[in-house]
Amino acid sequence: MLNTYIQTFWRSFHHNLSYIIIIRLFTKSWSSDIRLDGKTAIVTGANTGIGKETVKDLAMRGARVILACRDLLKAEQAAGDISRDVENANVVVRKLDLADTRSICDFAELIYNTEKSLHLLINNAGVAMCPYSTTADGFETQFGVNHLGHFFLTFLLMDLLKHSAPSRVINVSLAHHMGKIHFEDLNSEKSYHPVKAYVQSKLANILFTRELAPRAEEMGVSVYAVDPGLVKTDIIRHLNKSLQFFVKTFGFLIKPPEEGAYTTLYCALTPDLPTGAYYSNCAMAPCSRAANDDNTASRLWAVSCHLLGIRWK
Repeated sequence: MLNTYIQTFWRSFHHNLSYIIIIRLFTKSWSSDIRLDGKTAIVTGANTGIGKETVKDLAMRGARVILACRDLLKAEQAAGDISRDVENANVVVRKLDLADTRSICDFAELIYNTEKSLHLLINNAGVAMCPYSTTADGFETQFGVNHLGHFFLTFLLMDLLKHSAPSRVINVSLAHHMGKIHFEDLNSEKSYHPVKAYVQSKLANILFTRELAPRAEEMGVSVYAVDPGLVKTDIIRHLNKSLQFFVKTFGFLIKPPEEGAYTTLYCALTPDLPTGAYYSNCAMAPCSRAANDDNTASRLWAVSCHLLGIRWK
């Protein structure tokens, strides 16, 4: 028998099936002629899927793009693919393991030592619905990588983003509507379910965006949360049989990675976009009630700082 979270997923899916079909069939092809010559971007999880397509587009616009990846071999292969497709692409690979705060520190130090500016930080990497495990620092992996890893990375790079203003931070999040922040068990030590942990981490991305935006705006840094939609990427590799059945049965509803990157690129490039908002299908979109809770956002910010041992006011 399907457990509570899988049942919730299916109820939500069936309830919204008509809406999903309409959105998929009428997904607009987004484009922009904005150039990014002289700009520098970092994309985490850039060796495949949405991240790779994002790098490719930014490189075509003349940006210097840093592929921040855990697997250097796959990242170098992705960079090679992009260089073959994009003439004079300025793409470089850097090691970043978001499951290890030491690696995040080393990455940030290297960026400060090698880059004069940073205009776009795209927090794209993620793990989804994997078996229980912990990061190098003892955090549940999905919460540790998807939320805390990017939270810490953004904290460390904020001075460079501020120095390079106007600049932008983009947090990629999917399926936050099912999420709840379990402050009594953030690391799922009392009970673990891969879907529960995943949607918690994705809700955390939205709340992080909400809390960071007013702090960063005065420094010239805009912050956006992006829902890429249902996209065919490697992140689905841990799905159980029920969700794999969905992927196979309703594959026509799932976007290819290049379309999945549209809203990220929309938020990276569109002038005068309101900061702190949630975007889907290249437009501002409503988020869940939990994602609009300022008290939860503030509390999560404080708890995240405590867990990471940092002070970020």
